[in-house]
Amino acid sequence: MRARGVFVMSVITNVARFGGVSALAVGLSLTSTARADDGRRFTLDIPSKPLLAALADYTAATGVQLVRTGGDRIAGRSRAVSGRFGAEEGLRAMLAGSGLIYQFTGPRTAALYPIGGAMPVQLAGEAEALDELQVTGESGAGAPGGAPGSFVVTSADIERKNPQDVRDLFGGEPGVQVGSSIPLSQKVYVRGVEETNLAVTIDGSAQNNKVFHHNATTYIDPGLLKQARVDPGVAPADAGFGALAGSIAYETKDVPDLLGHDRDGYGGIVKGTFNSNGAVFGNSYTVYGKQNGFEALGYFNWADGGRYRAGENGPRLPTQAGRPERPDLRGEKIPGTATDLLSGLAKLAYESSEGHRFEVSHERVHDDTSRPFRANAGDIIAGAGNPLTRNYKLDRQNTVLNYSTTSPEGWFDPKVVLAYSETKVKIPNFSVLDEIGHSTGSTSSLNGRAENRFALPLGSVTAGVDFRHDVAKVDYGLNERGLSDPVLAAGYLDARERMTNIGLYAQARLEPIERARLNFGGRADHQRFKGTNDDPGSDISHSGLSGNVSGEYDLVPDLLTAKAGYSHVWAGVPLAENFIMNRNWDYSGETGKDLNATTADNYSAGLVIRHSGFAIEGSIFKTQIENARNAKFSNTYDFDGRFVNFYLPVPGASWAPDLDTKGFEIGAGYEWETGFVRVKYAHIDVDINGRPGDSDTGNYIATPVGDVITISAAHTFAAWNVTVGGDIEIAPKYKRTGYDPFSATLENPRGDKYPAYPAYEIVNAFIEYKPKLKYETTFRLDVKNIFDEAYSSRATYGDEFGNVTPLYEPGRSFLMTAQVKF
Repeated sequence: MRARGVFVMSVITNVARFGGVSALAVGLSLTSTARADDGRRFTLDIPSKPLLAALADYTAATGVQLVRTGGDRIAGRSRAVSGRFGAEEGLRAMLAGSGLIYQFTGPRTAALYPIGGAMPVQLAGEAEALDELQVTGESGAGAPGGAPGSFVVTSADIERKNPQDVRDLFGGEPGVQVGSSIPLSQKVYVRGVEETNLAVTIDGSAQNNKVFHHNATTYIDPGLLKQARVDPGVAPADAGFGALAGSIAYETKDVPDLLGHDRDGYGGIVKGTFNSNGAVFGNSYTVYGKQNGFEALGYFNWADGGRYRAGENGPRLPTQAGRPERPDLRGEKIPGTATDLLSGLAKLAYESSEGHRFEVSHERVHDDTSRPFRANAGDIIAGAGNPLTRNYKLDRQNTVLNYSTTSPEGWFDPKVVLAYSETKVKIPNFSVLDEIGHSTGSTSSLNGRAENRFALPLGSVTAGVDFRHDVAKVDYGLNERGLSDPVLAAGYLDARERMTNIGLYAQARLEPIERARLNFGGRADHQRFKGTNDDPGSDISHSGLSGNVSGEYDLVPDLLTAKAGYSHVWAGVPLAENFIMNRNWDYSGETGKDLNATTADNYSAGLVIRHSGFAIEGSIFKTQIENARNAKFSNTYDFDGRFVNFYLPVPGASWAPDLDTKGFEIGAGYEWETGFVRVKYAHIDVDINGRPGDSDTGNYIATPVGDVITISAAHTFAAWNVTVGGDIEIAPKYKRTGYDPFSATLENPRGDKYPAYPAYEIVNAFIEYKPKLKYETTFRLDVKNIFDEAYSSRATYGDEFGNVTPLYEPGRSFLMTAQVKF
């Protein structure tokens, strides 16, 4: 394979040197128009790199020989290509935006031409100019050799989905559930596990966003995203520290993505939206430019509107034994669901002629309006003193400075990242409906890494060092609250926890033999943890090792592939949530469980069948997390309630149950040139300390999921520039619920069983039209929740509790979008 790569570079160089236009024209005049072999598909994992080197990798993977006509040097960068492609499909993806067009001159040969350049006469009308587009491969497949279930939400997926929040972004992926209907309180659960147990990054910046369990964890505007990659369970070592149950990597837009990798110039995008449910207006503006290696990009988004109305159809919420019926909000406007969002992104970059690239970016999200008193639930019957709504002010920001090279030479392919991320939440405090001050929580992370990718004949090895210094702190507003109980007042003093971690890592991505792809790597981490006080157990210095291995093997080439993966992860002691920190915490373990490092083991295996556009895949998985720290304010926290004593009361600082999630995912789909249809099904069970989990015990750990089925489809009528599509989410009733410890008696020590999670079926559809105008213009209409179902999503807090009214999702909504790119 390596020899073929050298050969194509030699062919390209020599044809260009000896004036290959006339020579190639003679050959082509004797050859009828040809296409690549039909049906054959290849695994491509070619990062964005100098175009000449990328073309060599393409030939090595596909066997297609490429000839460049004319005497101009091939320059610039390729598009990144990852997934399973046909030979022509992969070449089209790689050359998009490069200024080159292609023509297959035989089953295994193709010629490259500059757009507008000389071509043989008989091909002038047949060669294809490459527009700015993103080819996604099949079903957003992850990188070759990755563990089963890895996927990428690409730019093309984001454009098709037109997401308004994170739940829309991950729509169609049943293994990823998003709880809550308002962005301010949405949390992402990957195979049932909450995202703070994954390594989450934005543009390579590690996130530390565990502020308040009623809030979102990582509040991000999907409008500024280029892509999002998810590695559930088994994650590579270079994904970052703390990847207990996988990783999520968000990447924001760059100038080359919008303008082209090798073009100077400028442009802009204006986008407006209107949602009929709540009369929500949104406007976003993007401007970008590039000149002589300098790049600049600015993005600003504003959205404002009223409360939305819940759906009218569907059964009432089930009633728990011993509790009254919950309020019926079907068809009602849901308090605290208005929209008030400001977000922005700014980027500056410089790339030298030698390929040294420097970039600095700043991204920010701000949400400030009235929300439910507990923003992840519609209402909780918890006694007097709390109003129905209160103001939540959330501000999250992310600043990243990075260096990389776009022209790696030999073993020199470095990347350096230095970043700072911060999230602040401010809420009012109340006493018998009277506001008595404010509490403010903030988390931050100063983090960075320096790594190098070593190219090898069989693949590559990435090795590096990273660090992060995380701080979590809270100001309870004690002076304003005037608490009279001295013990309680001491607990509510301002408090903070912090930790510093330094890690060494290496990750190999190899093709050791034909038909096999293998990824393996490891990390060595050292953590220093400091608690809220000087308790003997609050200062911990410890180290641990992590390792992962995953791979795939083509049992039947171009048809059947087997995949498997395993990882062991050491994550030190995670910081506690800000709003439950207690200055009086007992860290010593003298009255309960010691504060130990959190560790995890992940297992997965699966099969994939691909042939002529059809795909069938299935996988099984399991995640076990030990000491999943989920601190509580009390120093005598009793998980089991008044009468159940399987576990003795423990200090809240060290409350760390064990988590087990397991299940399977299956899917099938078919893709054609202008569309696709996919069906996916996930079954996920969650146990906490050996018993069925619930959405309260699982705060910041996991949530019950059960069964989720998704169906998605889209088709473009190219002659009319019209695309239609839609998706369906089906969640059958899930009866595997836990028991209410507060209903326990001596005769019934387990307590009453929680009601089953209700079933729901949601249907969405869209139509999009792109008229042929001077500027690229798009008009789109989405109809969400067509049948006006009254429901809360499976990952939303409180469905199973008789004293909780969960946040209903919006009822039938019409979303109109208009966009102009110039």
